[in-house]
Amino acid sequence: MRSLKFFPFFLFIAVFTQVHGQDRAYAKQVIDTLASPSMHGRGYVNNGDKIAAKYITDQYKSFNLIPFNIAGLYTQNFSFPINTFPGKMSVTIKAGDRATNNLVPGEDFIVQCDAPSVKGHFKVVLIDSALVYDDNKLDAFKKLDKTKCFVMVDTVGVRSKMKLSYMNDIMQYRIGIKGVIIPLKPIAMTSTCNKLEPMDMSQVQSTVPVIKVDYKWKYSGSIDVNIKAKFLKSYTSQNVIGYVRGSTQPDSFIVFTAHYDHLGQMGKDTYFPGANDNASGIAMLLSLARYYSQPAHQPKYSIAFIAFSGEEVGLLGSGFYIQHPLFPLKEIKFLVNMDILGTGDEGITVVNATEFPKQFDSLKALNTRGNYLVTVKPRGKAAISDHYFFTEARVPSFYIYTLGGLKAYHDVCDRRETLPLTKFEDLFSLLRDFTDKMMNSV
Repeated sequence: MRSLKFFPFFLFIAVFTQVHGQDRAYAKQVIDTLASPSMHGRGYVNNGDKIAAKYITDQYKSFNLIPFNIAGLYTQNFSFPINTFPGKMSVTIKAGDRATNNLVPGEDFIVQCDAPSVKGHFKVVLIDSALVYDDNKLDAFKKLDKTKCFVMVDTVGVRSKMKLSYMNDIMQYRIGIKGVIIPLKPIAMTSTCNKLEPMDMSQVQSTVPVIKVDYKWKYSGSIDVNIKAKFLKSYTSQNVIGYVRGSTQPDSFIVFTAHYDHLGQMGKDTYFPGANDNASGIAMLLSLARYYSQPAHQPKYSIAFIAFSGEEVGLLGSGFYIQHPLFPLKEIKFLVNMDILGTGDEGITVVNATEFPKQFDSLKALNTRGNYLVTVKPRGKAAISDHYFFTEARVPSFYIYTLGGLKAYHDVCDRRETLPLTKFEDLFSLLRDFTDKMMNSV
């Protein structure tokens, strides 16, 4: 460490704070942009993924990252089928003279990701504990013509495995019915946002929709529904890739990855911001790219930065990349995948820690030395993010995510306004130290 003898301590503190404050400000700017309505949830409605990819590309260009593509492009295209909800999205449930109008998509109801288009007024029949434990009522329910009905399935209070199996078959197979309604008890994510259930994405479209609603709307009666779905047989998305050339061993690589895609929209007016998942990971990716692109921080090894699409659909972007790598996988000395980095109150978890114990011990030692995070928890191998296919291809890799704080996930509550970035700067420092250690010890 350079002597501070002639460097006033108060000036050192000011410079340290300024540098780290700028890192945080830049990360906040990235998250605010990626989680904004203009990105349409970074999915496959209104080209949300392409708008996000263009933003990341512009950041790469501003850092003078080098593209691998001989045409000078940062993008790697691939295609896949996907079910989307670009149009109308309205649900009204009625019981006698009572009516619940203007249920809010994403808050009062969620449409299951494989749902088809459906429009009309339909009778709702209820199956719950009171019905399934009354043999006469259950027999009448089974004989009822439900081909033009929505069935509301409430499993609360049902303990019999046989009864639950029958109810689950209705929800799973949806045979002989027009649609399924599942009442759920919402969970408060923040003081202003409730979550029903995580939203996902589907590469198929069913013939029968499932609608999950706030439990307070549980009753039989009727439903007015207008859901516009669009199944895209072959949607083209893109990974975004660039690198900083190493000063002494440019053919050896450290790789940072994070997915930028999210769940997109559910109707014209509701989008999933995806601030923590995973605008936060992209913010870290770009912060590291900005740092290592500066001449004063040029690394010994080359460092590649890969922003994946298609992760929420089933790790599609990383799976495609493994089949079409832009440089030899054997040249990757270590890869760090980053997903959900917006908190950190309770430290981080490191997937693949048990697969690469030497590197994990090094990461823990660096954390202790820098006093960065309260804990660095080990976890074994898991196929839950974009590191997985690299691990299967024998590329040494970690997947890191933060713990504690905000619990919003795959819902409309994962917003930029409430993402605290509690330990973002400390995690940045730890990843920087770990990268430098890898380049000096591998």
